[in-house]
Amino acid sequence: MSNQLSKSSITNPESFTNAPILTVQGLGKKIQNKWLWRNLNLELLSGERVAVVGASGCGKSQLLRAIANLDPIQEGYIFFQGKSIDSCYTPQYRSQVVYLHQRPALWEGTVEDNLKQVYRLATHRQQVYNRQLILNYLQLLHKPADFLQRSVSAISGGEAQILAFLRALQLSPLVLLLDEPTASLDMATANSLEALVAAWQKEDPQRAYLWTSHDPAQLQRITHRQINLKSNE
Repeated sequence: MSNQLSKSSITNPESFTNAPILTVQGLGKKIQNKWLWRNLNLELLSGERVAVVGASGCGKSQLLRAIANLDPIQEGYIFFQGKSIDSCYTPQYRSQVVYLHQRPALWEGTVEDNLKQVYRLATHRQQVYNRQLILNYLQLLHKPADFLQRSVSAISGGEAQILAFLRALQLSPLVLLLDEPTASLDMATANSLEALVAAWQKEDPQRAYLWTSHDPAQLQRITHRQINLKSNE
């Protein structure tokens, strides 16, 4: 049987626009010459908060990575704001559709060095580091300003994840693809990151996200609806 996505109803549909910000059509992914999933179709509307759920091994991470254009697909198409991602400049697309997971890769130096390093990349050289935005986010996270001067070699796993979120959100992406980003964190840090994502989305009604988690209570808190990724049988 081909893999399918089943959708639950949206709890507050009037809060979204009609136009999808992301569209997946007929997506297929092979691993070792076997279909992990095939003929996947989904839409993410502007302003939506959507959970992607399913049994372990059904390919949730692979789906998010494919949408982020990090892994190849064998069939189908992905559209961002109505345009095929094949026609997008990949670094620019990845700054607008950001994949975040449990184990972020960090550069050496301080927390602030990591935040500034992004603007040395060719794609972001026309943008300017906004320290005040970061300070506002830190206040929301109950983190002092001197957190920015901490060496990344001295921060905890939870703080590294906070840094990864700050580094992504400062670029004002339109879509987040959140792959169990709080799975290894304590409850307080997880709640802080949930609040940070909520603040990011509130800044622009177009912003939307897909979030995977094995915590049903978390998904109940932070998503409007669920998309169930069923195993290929």
